[in-house]
Amino acid sequence: MNGPHPTIALVAGEASGDQLGAALVEALRARFPQARFVGVAGEKMKAAGVEPWFDASELAVMGLFEVLSHLPRLLKLRRELLRRLRENPPDVFVGIDAPDFNLGLEIKLRRAGIRTAHYVSPTVWAWRERRVHKIARAADRVLCLFPFEPAFYERHGVAADYVGHPLADQITADREPRAARNRLGLDPVATTVALLPGSRHSETARLAEPMIEAARQLGTRRGGLQFVAAMASESIEAGFREEMQRLGFERIRLVQGDPRTVIAAGDVVLCASGTATLEVMLVNRPMVMTYKVSPATFRLGRALRLVKLRWFSLPNILAGEGLVPELIQDEATAGNLARAAEHWLDDEGARSELAKRFNDLHAELRCDAATRAADSVASLLEAAR
Repeated sequence: MNGPHPTIALVAGEASGDQLGAALVEALRARFPQARFVGVAGEKMKAAGVEPWFDASELAVMGLFEVLSHLPRLLKLRRELLRRLRENPPDVFVGIDAPDFNLGLEIKLRRAGIRTAHYVSPTVWAWRERRVHKIARAADRVLCLFPFEPAFYERHGVAADYVGHPLADQITADREPRAARNRLGLDPVATTVALLPGSRHSETARLAEPMIEAARQLGTRRGGLQFVAAMASESIEAGFREEMQRLGFERIRLVQGDPRTVIAAGDVVLCASGTATLEVMLVNRPMVMTYKVSPATFRLGRALRLVKLRWFSLPNILAGEGLVPELIQDEATAGNLARAAEHWLDDEGARSELAKRFNDLHAELRCDAATRAADSVASLLEAAR
């Protein structure tokens, strides 16, 4: 290590990685005030003092065909980044998420004698487990967001540290939905069902109809309900609104860009699988998780046994049991969604017990993730001396 002036290179490829990277840089600067930070950075990392060799937006490509069309540019960017890192070796390199880009880069840097950390474990414990062998070649240490992940890596001989989940540090459980309803212009005292149909067009296209129909059934059976849905973008909102019109049920208030307030406004949340289930757990609302993929994708995944999980929602995975209903593929019907939501609305004891379990899981994940991640990176810096 270059004495008290280490150089730390970081690569983040999307908004969530930029946020993680900025918090990590601030925690590392508290330990190494004279450190130099370089790499691929978004606006938050730049504001934290990272010297941007490239902008993180250049890596933020979603979808198979988009990736293929951008592949020559991405490979050129990675070659240029690798050249600069070899010519000016940092004391440690931190790849933040973006495994398709970062793991290959980390392998080459590690072969060149540069210490590497990979921040945010890919979901190798869930599917495509064989990727762990690539991670073993890529990272001196994996920084894990979930407490069950280090044991998985230990079985494969990979050093891994549990640092906690940054969302658990940022989100405080919200027991009072009225304030959120007021912010959204909803009736503050009406029983509220929140819908989170997902952030990708493919998932919202499949979940819009069962969620809207479930809302219709609930509204027919129970007087005084109100409905609110979180929209991830203008185009997703346009598609969801079109589906409401087609189905003839337009009593759902659509809110763009504020999913956490939508969650907090709900007495129960119908939620697509993914990180959103973690946010619902941290805000502490009863939920029904649902997910649908194309029939061909579902059959292929089942035939090849690509998915290793018993549970799919993060609350159930963390708890190791079925705390919340999971309605997947053929079970993701309007009737099933409505019935599962009514269970939470009708059973106060079940709601109370779930709230306690969610509190415990929240406490387990709240570890001051940035500080613990900085501890892990600092230990690599010490080892590099």
